[in-house]
Amino acid sequence: MRLNLQSDYALRALTHLDVRRGELVTIREIADRFRISQNHLMKVAYLLGREGFIETVRGRSGGLRLIRRSDTIRIGDVVRRMENDLALVECFPGGANGCLIVRACRLKGILHEALEAFLAVLDRYTIADLTAGNTKLRAMLQSEVA
Repeated sequence: MRLNLQSDYALRALTHLDVRRGELVTIREIADRFRISQNHLMKVAYLLGREGFIETVRGRSGGLRLIRRSDTIRIGDVVRRMENDLALVECFPGGANGCLIVRACRLKGILHEALEAFLAVLDRYTIADLTAGNTKLRAMLQSEVA
């Protein structure tokens, strides 16, 4: 299983915003810091705002900031909201479901169990778990972009 870019960028952005808590951080700053697409990050920021993770402030001195405490933002919740499709195989909800053996297949149940286990592990961790006491990360995200 591979997470899409939206999940990856969302987790990076939330981590960055937690390290810079209390400040307005621009999309450009985050994109430059991680060397990622600013256009793609704008879409992610919109989704994070719509889902209630961040506040987006428009205008010349605008930017992004966390509106929830980072210890309440579960990584599993972020992934669920950013992933367009968690259908590992076509017989999962949202899949094409053209499989001929779907009524007799046991693989679907096994894969569903694996997906739930994956998400359960992510649910055990929050954005704060990524940043709290992580002095290396803080130094990297608070320094000037090279």
